[in-house]
Parts: sequence; C-alpha cells; structure tokens
Amino acid sequence: MKLSATIANSLWATSSLPAWRRFRRALYDPAAAQQVWLREHLRRNANCEFARQHKLASMHGYEEFARRVPLMDYEQLEPWIKRIQQGEPRVLTTEPVTHLIPTSGSTKAHKLIPFTAGLQRNFDCAIGPWICDLARLHPGILGGPAYWSISPAIHPAVAESSQVPVGFADDANYLSGAKGWLVRAALVAPGGLAGNNDVETFRLETLRCLLRERELRLISVWHPSFLTLLLDALPLYWERLLAGLPNARQLERADPQQPETLWPNLRVISCWGDAHAELALNDLHRRFPNTTMQTKGLLATEAFVTIPFAGQHPLAVRSHFFEFVDEAGRIRLAHELCADETYEVIVTTSGGLWRYRLGDLVRVTGFVGATPSLRFLGRAGNVSNLCGEKLSETFVAGAIQLVAATLQQKPRFVLLAPEAVDHGWRYTLFLEGDGDLSAWAKPMEAQLRLNPNYEYCRQLGQLDALQACTIGSGAHEVFLRHEVTHGKRLGDVKTTFLSHRTDWAQQFLRNKLSGTPHSPSQPSSMFSTATLR
Repeated sequence: MKLSATIANSLWATSSLPAWRRFRRALYDPAAAQQVWLREHLRRNANCEFARQHKLASMHGYEEFARRVPLMDYEQLEPWIKRIQQGEPRVLTTEPVTHLIPTSGSTKAHKLIPFTAGLQRNFDCAIGPWICDLARLHPGILGGPAYWSISPAIHPAVAESSQVPVGFADDANYLSGAKGWLVRAALVAPGGLAGNNDVETFRLETLRCLLRERELRLISVWHPSFLTLLLDALPLYWERLLAGLPNARQLERADPQQPETLWPNLRVISCWGDAHAELALNDLHRRFPNTTMQTKGLLATEAFVTIPFAGQHPLAVRSHFFEFVDEAGRIRLAHELCADETYEVIVTTSGGLWRYRLGDLVRVTGFVGATPSLRFLGRAGNVSNLCGEKLSETFVAGAIQLVAATLQQKPRFVLLAPEAVDHGWRYTLFLEGDGDLSAWAKPMEAQLRLNPNYEYCRQLGQLDALQACTIGSGAHEVFLRHEVTHGKRLGDVKTTFLSHRTDWAQQFLRNKLSGTPHSPSQPSSMFSTATLR
C-alpha cells in the first residue's frame, strides 16, 4: 500500500498546486477576491427562487446585497431547505443540491445543510492550498498512508420522504472528481467504517486499520480527544487487536502505552487546537512528543472559514463570501478587520446559505499578506444565564486559560456547568488531570467575579460559591457518550468549556459506577472537591 499511497499523495499535492498559487495571490488583495466571489455567486444564482424573491438579479454591489438580504439563522433558512428536501429545484441555488449534510444544531437536534458541486469546488479551493502548504513544510507525509477522521453516522433519523440524499458515505466525497479518488487511495481506514453505528466496534476496527500501517505518515482528525480516546483503548484491547493482524509479531515488540513506537514514521497530526480543544491538544502532544502538531483552521459543515497556511490561519477568501459582526454590532468585510478584535462570522456559500450566522466567534491574531489570520474563540450563542450572571463561553475560556497559566497546570479536561443546591444554584468546575487540581476553586471564582453580572448574583446570594471537582480519568469519554445519547453525531460533538446542563456530576458518577474503563492509576473515588466559601 505504501507505493500506491505515495503516488496518490504526490498526485494530489501536484494537482492542488494551481489552487495554492491562486490562494497565495488572493491573500494580498482579499477585497478584490471577495468582490469577485460575490459577483460570480450572484450571477450564477440569479434564477433561483431565493434570488427572485430578494430581487438580486438587478443588484449592483455589496451595499445593495446587504440591504436586500437580512442576516439569517438556520430557522430562517429551514423552510427553504424543506422545499429542497421535498425535491423542489432551484430554491436557494440555481445549481442542483446533490446532498443534504446533517450536522448538530444549537437550538434544535440537527440541521440539514445543502451541498452542491459548487460548494464542493469551494472546499477544494481551501483544501488544495492547505495540503500543498503542509507537503511543502513536511514532505515526509507524502511517503505513506494517512488516517482521516471518519466518524460513525450516528444522528437522528431524517424523514424518509427526502428526495435528496442525506449525508455522505465517507468524508472523501467533500473533494471533487479525481481528488476524492486519490485521497481514498491513501487512506488506511475504508469509508465503510462510517456506517457503523456502534462506537466501540467503530473504534476497534479503526485501531486495527491503523495498526496494520506502520508506515502511517499523517493523522488528520477534528477534535484531539477523538484520537486520545482511540489511544486509550489500545492497552485495554491490545491482545484482541493483535489477533489476526498480519504484522502481529512485529507489533508485539511495541508498547501500546507509547503510541509513537507503533507508528515510527508519523510526521504530522492535524487537529483542532483553539478554544475548548487547546487542553486536549496538550494531552495529545504529551503522547506524541516528537510529532508535529498542526492546529486546524476553522472548518464547519457549512463552510471553510480559515486554513492552516504559512504558519497562520488566514481566511479562506476564495471559498465563500464573508462578513463579520464586531462587538458593537457593526458589519465589517474581510479587508476591514482589525488586529486583536473579536468578531462573529457571517458566511454566504455556493451551497445556498445566504448571509448565514455561523455562530462562531473569532479573534484577529495577525495577517498573511493583507488577509486576516483568525483564531476560533468559541460559540457566539453559548451563554449561561440562570440568575442574570451572563457567563459566555469566550469569557469562561479566557478565565480557564489564565488560571491554568497562573497555576502552571494543564488539565486534560475542563468543564464549567451549573448545579442545583439546596437553596439555589452554583457553578462547578469539573477537572481531569495530573496533580492536585483542588487549587483551581479560588482563582477561578475570582476570575468569574470580574464579570459584574456574576459578581452581583454572588452578592445577592442568587449563586453559591464555585466548586472545583476533580474527576477520575475518562471525562472525554463520558462527555462524548452523553452527547451521542442525546442525538448528536459523534463527529459533530464539540467539547466546550461551558455547558448549560445541570446533570454532569450525576453523569460522571453514573458512568463510573456502570463500569466505564479507567486507567490503573485512577483513584478509588471518582470525585474530590474543593469548595470556596
């Protein structure tokens, strides 16, 4: 397989060179690139029903576009998407919708995102430059196979009356034409694994595929905990995994506790590393100390927002049309963003999303050419507000990162969530990691009290003092299982620093009592607490 993977990787990288060159040029004039994209998008879709209702065919320039099309959430687009699902053509786009891609929603169990050949080309415009840049920096990845995350298709059933196919058989379908075929030729795990609805079976089969390939060069997953959970299963199922593998004798000399010994030629692991994923990335890097960790850009089912490129994460200016809402509520375009400012992302795509609120907050960390480089901060709508305290995920994330730096501790899992107490509510900080984490209570409470709304609720006695709760190993596993149980697709589960759920203590305890696997070094009691009074 190594030879065919090497050829496939080289052909893919070579075929992506034109996209790499065009993207690099566009970085120096994002205003022009975005203007061209919007003009072409309006021209191609002038005959769809959405364009007719909003009189887009007679429009001249961005200003008219912004006046005629309001900012939209999924709820405003859903009636249009239902028409597509029923088989009506030319609803949101002139181009046919080839698939409806399910993804989790903030206000509903799931959403269906239209996918077209044009959107597929848009994704190519981002993936091509990324893979070329990665190969330029790490040419060793071309010399062997890769593992790309393919999660089980666990999601709520979609009405059988849908006239449009729902979902993809495998993730390579995001790429067009020959590129998808080349990617499949270099993968260690077949796309058929995505159809397995049993999480444990999925993990075991994925691990078998990985263990067969000592020449593995690249691992590309979404959340780093997706990979660490796979690795946690290795010691537990080692003998079972080796059974039937053609290279079992060679693997017997490897140490399942040290994954770098299993894949000595692994060059790069690419995964999320911003916001809630940062702590999990630290844990993954500890397991692969000699492997390059590349933090992914901001990629959603709906759109490619940023890509890893030239050591930063510039906006994918050739893929979609972007607008940004600043903290004062004003709309800004890509070339108008300012360093160190925070914005909410608005996107228009070839799939039929028009001025769509993606719900993600980003901060400008620099520029590549004249194009802003963005860091994902968290979800715009994730605010906990039981008593008027208005704790946002971005504020909580900043507090956690500051306390971690102050205490010089890097927990593997951190989650702040409300809990009911006898006389009201309090927030509990659930922590998993090495060492004594009980010292987190005082500085974390101090950080939260910098929020005047939280401080006022504390003074009034509406909220009790924060509690720090140390959890035995396996928190990511419990979090993922709980979210999947409540209807989310495994690949759509995003761990966050802030949750609205009030039952996390019971969830962690219940999973401990029901026999969730834990490491031998785990304490006999799952919980230890330190409460600030």
